[in-house]
Amino acid sequence: MLSVLRVHLPSDIPIVGCELTPYVLLRRPDKTVTTDDVPESAPIDGHFLRYKWYRIQSDRKVAVCSVHPSEQATLQCLGCVKAKIPVAKSYHCSPKCFSDAWQHHRVLHDRAASAVNENGNEEEELFGRFNSSGSGVINASLSGSASSPSLINGSAPLYPAAVTQRSGGETWFEVGRLKTYTPTADDIGHVLKFECVVVDAETKLLVGHPSTLLTSRVIPAPSPSPRRLIPVNGADVMGHLDSDGRISSSGTFTVLSYNILSDMYATSETYSYCPSWALSWPYRRQNLLREIVGYRADIVCLQEVQNDHYDEFFAPELDKHGYQALYKRKTNEVYNGNTHIIDGCATFFRRDRFSHVKKYEVEFNKAAQSLTDAILPSAQKKNALNRLVKDNVALIVVLEAKFSNQGADNPGKRQLLCVNILNSGRFKTLVYSSWIVLPAQSYKILCQANTHVNVHQDLKDVKLWQVHTLLKGLEKIAASADIPMLVCGDFNSVPGSAPHALLAMGKVDPMHPELAVDPLSILRPHTKLTHQLPLVSAYSSFARMGVGLGMEQQRRRMDPATNEPLFTHCTRDFIGTLDYIFYTADSLTVESLLELLDEESLRKDTALPSPEWSSDHIALLAEFRCKPRPRR
Repeated sequence: MLSVLRVHLPSDIPIVGCELTPYVLLRRPDKTVTTDDVPESAPIDGHFLRYKWYRIQSDRKVAVCSVHPSEQATLQCLGCVKAKIPVAKSYHCSPKCFSDAWQHHRVLHDRAASAVNENGNEEEELFGRFNSSGSGVINASLSGSASSPSLINGSAPLYPAAVTQRSGGETWFEVGRLKTYTPTADDIGHVLKFECVVVDAETKLLVGHPSTLLTSRVIPAPSPSPRRLIPVNGADVMGHLDSDGRISSSGTFTVLSYNILSDMYATSETYSYCPSWALSWPYRRQNLLREIVGYRADIVCLQEVQNDHYDEFFAPELDKHGYQALYKRKTNEVYNGNTHIIDGCATFFRRDRFSHVKKYEVEFNKAAQSLTDAILPSAQKKNALNRLVKDNVALIVVLEAKFSNQGADNPGKRQLLCVNILNSGRFKTLVYSSWIVLPAQSYKILCQANTHVNVHQDLKDVKLWQVHTLLKGLEKIAASADIPMLVCGDFNSVPGSAPHALLAMGKVDPMHPELAVDPLSILRPHTKLTHQLPLVSAYSSFARMGVGLGMEQQRRRMDPATNEPLFTHCTRDFIGTLDYIFYTADSLTVESLLELLDEESLRKDTALPSPEWSSDHIALLAEFRCKPRPRR
């Protein structure tokens, strides 16, 4: 007979908005063990499983600490209550907790006061889950029985609640009848109970005793302070995302680049400082989705997207928000883990803003094979490929804008875009051709590259070779069709490195120290390490902007020596800039940039990832406008 052997939850703390799917171990009638579901529609040997979820609601009000959400609160900030901010932000578990958090907590008060003065609750639109907070001072003690503001903040249960039992000051509300349950705001501060029982399919009677488990108290999903768009085109006022996610202008578009930290790399050994519940994929995927959707970018370039997460989560979820998806998984020649799970680059674009013209997939492994075939004798190929074949890829997408950049559209002429994408001297790998319509007076086509360069710090020659290979391919596209170009991604190269110099300056100084490491002679002659694309780093605009609200704060988060952010990647062991958005300055101008984060605010959680920010990188976003096309 079908029987339940064990039930448990993979995550120790339930969070609002994050699915709970218990692990249920079953023994089939043939004595085999499985974790497969057995629904009423497909019983086994006349039996199926029935599930129920309950909220155990105590007569005693329980509040959760906003800093340590697994702890019960004992203090409340009266300033937050007075300012009518979400009550969950006001609770702390101890005087020390409140004192330690005050410097960051006060920022919420200051920003909220400024936001209310400037634009009411407009900041709430950025993430859709953060309300303005006001200024005020501390705090009231919470006794166990003291009345406190309601923790229910508007969400209705997914399943109609019904009182099923009351005992010892506790009331059990049935909230779900599926195996998976997603906690709502009504559940905050309460324990959930999961019940699984075998049922006779014919009589509908229970067989044996139910298997149950109790969760910890449900906590609210931490909500980071919204990041604002800051104009860099000479405006002296702060920019905010409108209801469509963009500064109202028909001729601009926004581009987001974000390494989201693949789940297979997010181990507790590597990120031991991050709470296990905040490192779990069910939590991180929801938090990442909220953040990405909140930016409302027209083009979204993500790195470290697992192929299964792309298929099962990001593509369908972002499709609901109007995005078309394109994906390039890494090749797996050197991947030693589960060959069915590997990460890659994903590019999404809003269907109402762009249409897809062409997609190019760049596999650096193929380029490495072509290179070694061309320059090395057979005896040396194996060692060379061991160094060069690192699985990295790039995804290049040609898009056509559905909006006008420069007034009314003008009829264009058809141009042939015929590209040997990696035909750079010795490399001849991928060949594509297509017709593209180019308007006569304004750019309607743009090329978006999304890449993740090799991470190993002892392979600086390989990093530079990958970047050089990508740029030569993009040069071919630029020569065949005069269109704006954007190059985004995680380049795993700090400002001042040889790859960064090649991107930003168009060449590498022959005396650059990183050129000394070239055991395969793939970087020689050094004079070939050039390109003709007029690329500029979007975030360098912060270093060139005038005086204005918020400008000085952003300058302090920039490195004056390199005109790049002080960091885009922050862990306990490393902090620095690895991510960039480059654009062709002859065809595009930067209108606005997403504000940078300060290290101090992140260090309150030690580093990234954290309960607030679910990657070890930060997102970069730039708003661009196309320049008028030169007349010819």
